[in-house]
Amino acid sequence: MVAPVSASLGADLLDVVSRLNRLATQRVALPIPAAQARLLSTIEDLDVARISDLAAVDHCSQPTMTTQVRRLEEAGLATRAVDPLDARAVLIRITDKGIETIARVRQDRASSLDPEFDRLSDEDRRTLIAAVEVLHGFLAEIAPARPVR
Repeated sequence: MVAPVSASLGADLLDVVSRLNRLATQRVALPIPAAQARLLSTIEDLDVARISDLAAVDHCSQPTMTTQVRRLEEAGLATRAVDPLDARAVLIRITDKGIETIARVRQDRASSLDPEFDRLSDEDRRTLIAAVEVLHGFLAEIAPARPVR
């Protein structure tokens, strides 16, 4: 059955991606909680970030983000250091262990969906591959550059 197409391509894409993410997460045992995996991925994307940057991205308070970052730190997945430009602030970076962990999370989640994609026709698989390439290009054009610190 084909889902109805709404008037908004953005809404349709977000709905599909959300459902795929939930399905992938439900099918695997993650080495860290899903919220920590999302935060670790954000830190990796930003390369380096202040607590305030991460709180803004995650739409939460700074104290809440401080707690989340502390958990990543305690697990050896992220580090914090004083910002050389502002001694009142700290900079958060992903560690090598964090990079390995998020790579494992991504691989495990993807592997949970691959058998389902294998069931698609060759034409549908080619269409999805092309769509992913379009989305990568789209994001490269619109996504803000990593902050320089």
